[in-house]
Amino acid sequence: MSLKAFHIFFITVSILIGLILAGWFAMRFHSGQGNAYLLASIASVCGSVALFIYARRFLKKLKHISYL
Repeated sequence: MSLKAFHIFFITVSILIGLILAGWFAMRFHSGQGNAYLLASIASVCGSVALFIYARRFLKKLKHISYL
């Protein structure tokens, strides 16, 4: 597995973990646990969006390098 392929895999897993955490924080907020969970949920979504933008720019920049 090349460094490029591993990088894409790692970013994808990080985005998924961020979205799962955002959902978990949102559920905790809706159950009345406090406003800190709402802020954490928003931060997790923002982080996931930032990682998605980074992944698109990374792929565009390194499209000439193979995955092997």
